[in-house]
Amino acid sequence: MAGSHMRDAEDKLEAYCIRLKDNELSVNGFDKLVQSSMRLNNPFKINIFDAITPENIGTVNWNYPWDGEELCLKSGLRKRAYATVNPSKRVACFVSHRKLWEKTIELDKPILVLEHDAIFVKQLDLSLLDQPYDIIGINSPIGATRKSGDYHRKVQLRKNNTVVPVPMIDDLFVPQGLAGNSAYIIKPAGARSLIDKVNELGAWPNDALMCYQNIKRLGVSTTYYTQVQGLPSTTTR
Repeated sequence: MAGSHMRDAEDKLEAYCIRLKDNELSVNGFDKLVQSSMRLNNPFKINIFDAITPENIGTVNWNYPWDGEELCLKSGLRKRAYATVNPSKRVACFVSHRKLWEKTIELDKPILVLEHDAIFVKQLDLSLLDQPYDIIGINSPIGATRKSGDYHRKVQLRKNNTVVPVPMIDDLFVPQGLAGNSAYIIKPAGARSLIDKVNELGAWPNDALMCYQNIKRLGVSTTYYTQVQGLPSTTTR
């Protein structure tokens, strides 16, 4: 029966974690993520997605500043540089996420995208898939995004809802999205919207591109199913 339950769940959703196979911190983080999911009896297997590395990025039309700030005339958003020691790692992170967006379209079903620093704190409720959102963040904002206290309070003001729109914690010109990209469900429609935006705007850091100004059906679960482990960033360093 347990095997049948898992097969039924995986018919609805597949889960992938982006893991750097030769990085001890990433491998250990992934192992803790899998253990937390098994301990909570999540009805799906977490598949490994070998992260794209700077050596195998391929051709990317990167269109985001490495220093300072600039205005994107097409979107009207302010693009503010991220702290990044090795720019190619930031681009590789984007490509890893984009490949999973493409996989969502290929499979024609939702994917749960995870990064190695996520950890489950509650069994995932698959009824989230029935919510009218194309992308749903499931991660606690605490320690995962700027102004995390404000983000949390605004989400919990509407906690009678299962999923709510991404809260506004800044002015309209600042890209605002999920509480990091460590854990989110993406449906084929959401993946198509993101890829369309890449074609229109060029490549941005994935969490800046995935903002409510760019993606209209972007939501956040009011129950947090994951949180970050607090590991050092492999993208920033």
